[in-house]
Amino acid sequence: MFDPMAPAGARASAPGTAAEVQVRRHLSARQADVVERLLAAAAAEAEARPYAEISVRSIAKRAGVAAATAYTYFSGKDHLLAEVLWRCVQASPNLVDLSVDLPQRVAETARAMGFTSMGPPAVAACTTALLGDGPDVKRVRARIGAEIGRRLAAALGERTDPAVLPVLQVTYTGALLSAGMGHLDFDAVPGLMADATALMTVER
Repeated sequence: MFDPMAPAGARASAPGTAAEVQVRRHLSARQADVVERLLAAAAAEAEARPYAEISVRSIAKRAGVAAATAYTYFSGKDHLLAEVLWRCVQASPNLVDLSVDLPQRVAETARAMGFTSMGPPAVAACTTALLGDGPDVKRVRARIGAEIGRRLAAALGERTDPAVLPVLQVTYTGALLSAGMGHLDFDAVPGLMADATALMTVER
């Protein structure tokens, strides 16, 4: 699952690590186009099919390339689907309105994180892929975890007890996993995050 993931201290991964950037620089325009087509096809497959019915072959076919070509860039379907989720997070808004009360700030951060821009079937397929234990999937998972931690930390601000952050990370990733399994509606996640924040920060 997302590793509650790189707890707050590991905020190293802002979008695109140095290693990622270096790899991208070595792609020709044609290769970069193939990668983009594969990721677009993986996103479309995730919207159209349940996780179990998706394969590298089905993604490659939709992208108009050979399966062997897909394996040149991605280690498997879990790697592809995990990258789709990471792209979604990267593309999502990343602004915090500090004039809003704390629970609502956290809820808005959760709402804007990018997962609501995908349909529930796609999020379910991609979060399932993120549970994979392959090294490429683990690297994507760490990036997503670090970004979630960074955004939640920004929403909490410097005056909040640091102990709140790792608990919220676990709450958020657990809520996404529950939603992916159909036990919780994705639209309920922001409200749940607001409630958890209020419970942990109320003055006693």
